[in-house]
Amino acid sequence: MRTEVLLLVLPIFWISSMAGQKNYFPERNGKWEQIAVTTAGFSQEELEQAVQFAIENEYSGSRDLRRAILKGFEREPYHEILGPTKKRGGPAGMILKKGYLVTHWGDLERVDMTFSVTKSFLSTVAGLATDKGLIADVNDKVADYVWEGTFDGEHNSKITWEHLLQQNSDWSGELWGIKDWADRPPKDGGVDDWKYRKLNTPGTVMEYNDVRVNVLAYALTQVWRQPLPRVVKEGVMDKIGASTTWRWYGYDHAWTTIDGMQMKSVTGGGHSGAGIFISTEDLARFGLLFLNKGHWNGENLISETWIKKATNPSQPNTNYGYMWWLNRNGERHWEGLPEHLFYAAGFGGNFVIVDQEKELVIVTRWLEPSKVDDFLRIVYSALR
Repeated sequence: MRTEVLLLVLPIFWISSMAGQKNYFPERNGKWEQIAVTTAGFSQEELEQAVQFAIENEYSGSRDLRRAILKGFEREPYHEILGPTKKRGGPAGMILKKGYLVTHWGDLERVDMTFSVTKSFLSTVAGLATDKGLIADVNDKVADYVWEGTFDGEHNSKITWEHLLQQNSDWSGELWGIKDWADRPPKDGGVDDWKYRKLNTPGTVMEYNDVRVNVLAYALTQVWRQPLPRVVKEGVMDKIGASTTWRWYGYDHAWTTIDGMQMKSVTGGGHSGAGIFISTEDLARFGLLFLNKGHWNGENLISETWIKKATNPSQPNTNYGYMWWLNRNGERHWEGLPEHLFYAAGFGGNFVIVDQEKELVIVTRWLEPSKVDDFLRIVYSALR
């Protein structure tokens, strides 16, 4: 009997002591090591309240995401579903401390759409290209790399990679049958106002626009000369032990030919379908890579220089970096929460939140977006 007690106690002691010494990196297909809530520095009761809050405040849109998408973007002229969609599951999430699992809820292995969280993956593809030297400098004009007409003209020829990454390019044109002005149009005016408006100088006005994000994906496909899902798989996801279940889709008709081969140009979101479909656990791995400043178990996958750039405020929007949101004091500021937080965010309450100072990764799926900051305030109030 004494031996059995020791066998039960020793693993818990080992996890607790290791948590204080170094970060943990989960193995592929292995059971995620869990640490006691109190050892991680949380109040058990208050953290349970946070989990219950996430479960009780499920995203109010339909679980049939095709219906939710059409409803959510009904104001866009000519809006339609152009890529794959998938019915979603219920609320799910994970909270990690130094990589160890502190608590979780919902189905962590279910693959769901993740919408604009995809943008942070797309940003990472640009980071890999920069680290590899395929893009010499983010301040280079994209027209110097993509010369087939997408960046022709007085306005578009001024656009740099950084402008696309910060969503302040005001790229003008049509891609995959969608005109830039028809995507997320202003609240005021109508079609004529949107079509014939004066363009903003690149770098001066941030506008959240999926057509321009997809232009970035297309341009990066030209630079890499291979499909971006393969780039992410080989450069990131395989190396962080992600499952084989995630997928990155483009619109059904979004094909381009490079080196004599047809390849799909993927999207940076899902509001016309497509984007990254992924499990909660795989999102947590991606967040953990950024928590560790691009390092994974001794291997550097993304340079710290890139991650600093990606999470640095852009000139026109202090809450936005290179397709990562920043909790700075601006229009999109979560009051009462650390300003050093950065996060990926997607339609329907998909969030990957990274706190490098507190060594936390928080993933939520299908939490009502207007309640995310309330949820986080409960989590942080549980810290001791």
